[in-house]
Amino acid sequence: MVRYRLTVEYDGRGYCGWQRQDNGPTIQQSLEEAAFRLCGVATRVHGSGRTDSGVHALGQVAHLDLPRAYGAATVMKALNAHLRPQPIAVIDAAEVAEDFHARFSAEERSYRYRILNRIAPPTLDQGRVWWVARPMEAAIMDEAAQVLVGRHDFSSFRAAECQADSPVKTLSELRVTRVGDEIHVFARARSFLHHQVRNMVGTLALVGDGRWTADRLRAALEACDRSAAGPTAPPDGLYFLRVRFPGETAAPAKAGPLEAAPLGEAPLKEATLKEDWR
Repeated sequence: MVRYRLTVEYDGRGYCGWQRQDNGPTIQQSLEEAAFRLCGVATRVHGSGRTDSGVHALGQVAHLDLPRAYGAATVMKALNAHLRPQPIAVIDAAEVAEDFHARFSAEERSYRYRILNRIAPPTLDQGRVWWVARPMEAAIMDEAAQVLVGRHDFSSFRAAECQADSPVKTLSELRVTRVGDEIHVFARARSFLHHQVRNMVGTLALVGDGRWTADRLRAALEACDRSAAGPTAPPDGLYFLRVRFPGETAAPAKAGPLEAAPLGEAPLKEATLKEDWR
């Protein structure tokens, strides 16, 4: 068997997330079906991260084992041919050592969240950004975000269904910047809890529109209670940006127009923050 590393880009709309399941189409399932059409043998595709339904990727990394050496270029071309017309693309492929594992070899993962912050709703980017019409201050959000950087118990930002053994994580970087009408949130860590990024973004949005202060954000973190933090931001604006492995330096994913901005990702539908969070 020959192991190949794949870098995968996809639009998460219309999929029930990354992981194969019985109740709907998934990214993993589509890749495994494409691989079967290539080699005629059932093979498992392992991903670096299990994105939720509606979440996108610019640099998801996966690996699979094929029965013989096809060559990286052939693997990439064949998988893309079998994936069409789905909004899933293998943007890079490479033969790797048999001990490489997309999930367990990863040293760092990065996500980017896009908020469209303007009165007018999204058109071309509908379903790929979170539309928030209320004015928001990115600089204030960025300052408050530093409260979350470091090693903490992130129970306040953890989904109830999270299966992680511990709520303690080290958040290496959390930045918020404005790029035109968009606010971009960039998060980097070895790993994240289920919904951690979306819960942090939903809470930072309350800081951005003035309903919360940085002190309240700190209190929410220290409470270690999900009900103490803000709502979960919708999946549309979240992008799995890149994965770093041993010996690599952090580098931008092959993101096309999204990389034109220092931190951004694609647009999303409107989601209203509940008045309860005032």
